[in-house]
Amino acid sequence: MIEWTGVRVERAGRKLLDGISLSVGERRVGLIGANGSGKSTLLRTVIGLIRPTAGDIRVDGLDVGRDAVAVRRRVGLLVQNPDAQIVMPTVAEDLALGLRARGIDRAAADARIAAALARLGIADLRERLIHGLSGGEKQLVALAGVLVLEPSRVLFDEPTTMLDLPNRRRVIAAIAALDLPVLIASHDLALLAGFDRVIALDAGRILADGAPAEAIAAYEARHA
Repeated sequence: MIEWTGVRVERAGRKLLDGISLSVGERRVGLIGANGSGKSTLLRTVIGLIRPTAGDIRVDGLDVGRDAVAVRRRVGLLVQNPDAQIVMPTVAEDLALGLRARGIDRAAADARIAAALARLGIADLRERLIHGLSGGEKQLVALAGVLVLEPSRVLFDEPTTMLDLPNRRRVIAAIAALDLPVLIASHDLALLAGFDRVIALDAGRILADGAPAEAIAAYEARHA
């Protein structure tokens, strides 16, 4: 369960989030809204990358303000641009980086890397150079880098925006196959159609919250 209680985020006099109170526990939840509506800000408050001006955020009972390190062990984040998330020259080296930081020994790390890559159907990329990968392959490698740390849930910030149609389908299939709760901020409304719940944001506030068809209709009406 992720809980926001009276969360406000202000930067340079502008309210990015304005009194958000939500509880999210469903397996598949989408966040929609125009650019600047607060979607990315809301995601980043979950792992303490953005601290609220007011209010509290809890993940599985942990207070993000006090227990950010423990929360980040439970929650993975995949950002829109994989180049912002991948830092090492080869796939295997990049996936090993986070494991080394957590003190995982080499044998256990190798096993986790193999399992994460196989889970996404990209085991053949293990020794590839990052710069030679396609955009979709990079996004899948970035997701493997999240999964190798064995989070209990994953946040996605616009995971399909930069992808062509074939790679969009690959990433959507990978997300659909995950046996973890996911919270996805996206402009890709078709991606969210079969979700358990969709939350629409507008100017840092909740515009609609409910079944995908209802929330998407409210969002489309707001921007008609």
